[in-house]
Amino acid sequence: MAWFALFLLSHLWATAGTSAQVRSSCSVPSEEEPWVDGIQVLMENSVTRSAYPNPSILIAMNLAGPYNLKAQKILIEELMASKISDLTIGQLALNIMALNSSCRDTASKVSVLQRKMQSWTPPGPKEEAVNFYAPSLAVLALCQKNWEATLPIAAGFAKALLANTSPFDVDTGAVATLALTCMYSSWDSYRNLFGQVLKSTVENISGRVTDSGIIGNIYSTGLAMQALSVTPAQPSKKWDCEKTMATVLDKIKQGKFQNPMSIAQILPSLKGKTYLDVPHVKCGSASNITIVYTINNQLREVELLFNVTTEVSVKGSSVLLVVLQEAQRKSPMFKFETTMTSWGLIVTSINGIAANANHKTYWQFLGDGIPLDEGVADYIPFDHEHITANFTHY
Repeated sequence: MAWFALFLLSHLWATAGTSAQVRSSCSVPSEEEPWVDGIQVLMENSVTRSAYPNPSILIAMNLAGPYNLKAQKILIEELMASKISDLTIGQLALNIMALNSSCRDTASKVSVLQRKMQSWTPPGPKEEAVNFYAPSLAVLALCQKNWEATLPIAAGFAKALLANTSPFDVDTGAVATLALTCMYSSWDSYRNLFGQVLKSTVENISGRVTDSGIIGNIYSTGLAMQALSVTPAQPSKKWDCEKTMATVLDKIKQGKFQNPMSIAQILPSLKGKTYLDVPHVKCGSASNITIVYTINNQLREVELLFNVTTEVSVKGSSVLLVVLQEAQRKSPMFKFETTMTSWGLIVTSINGIAANANHKTYWQFLGDGIPLDEGVADYIPFDHEHITANFTHY
């Protein structure tokens, strides 16, 4: 009954100055992808206008490919409206990368961040390494907008980081690795400096890889995976990416990734992306298509009988899940619910009518009268297709 399981959605460097490196990455097995898609939907559904606009979520959405276009729109609008004066260096850097990945103009924000970093006072040699986290983000964001202009800023950052003797922090080391990998070039005068810092930082990250493959802790692993997959300075001990990936997937199944921020940091690696891919996100301008969507229940043992049809306009290449979300936005009658199972995320209820295992009832999806053999998050409807959600027996 594969059709019953409705599964969820399933180079150049950041600037002209950076040199191409071979990625040391691994991918999520196809049978495990519904778990990854499930946490992405959970993260995206956390976005509301009343919540703090989290740029890390928008970056992760854009790198992975967003499912919830309404959530993407909310984040873009609210981040665009953010007051620069209210943002720390790290927040401003993330804001820039999030809007950059959304193909929005960030020139004024970049100018402010550049001035802030030009006047930045480096932490002392014995100050906590975490004090380099926000400046690492800043160097990364600036590198992606203007590599050459960022060179003196990045050099000062690298020298301060190299002189720091406090205990290593995995998150900070990972972001610093991404920033200096972006800056690393085969011809600039700071090549040796950046290479020296990268070698030291990567060795430290490698030294935090546990026997299970987790790097530091489960929540620092996502950024560390990004760093180890792209750094030009490979650690002396080869990183077993497959082991790390397998352990992360097990943690997802155990429900360890429920917080939207924790999902935002692990998701890019699970989708084969890193923050270095931010400038290369293709925003696209696909034209809208129209889908005819019907919800139908004619089972006599269910009290509420209905057959209701609406037309929904969505971007071309949107998956069916987006159609359901848009229909729900238009009318509460099309409200639907989902649940995560071992099959992936399944539509369990529409218009208050829920699937019932005891009664052997479920929601079946059809395209022009033919049962779909892909789930709502995988199937891509075509223009003017008639999608029907039919409450029936199995």
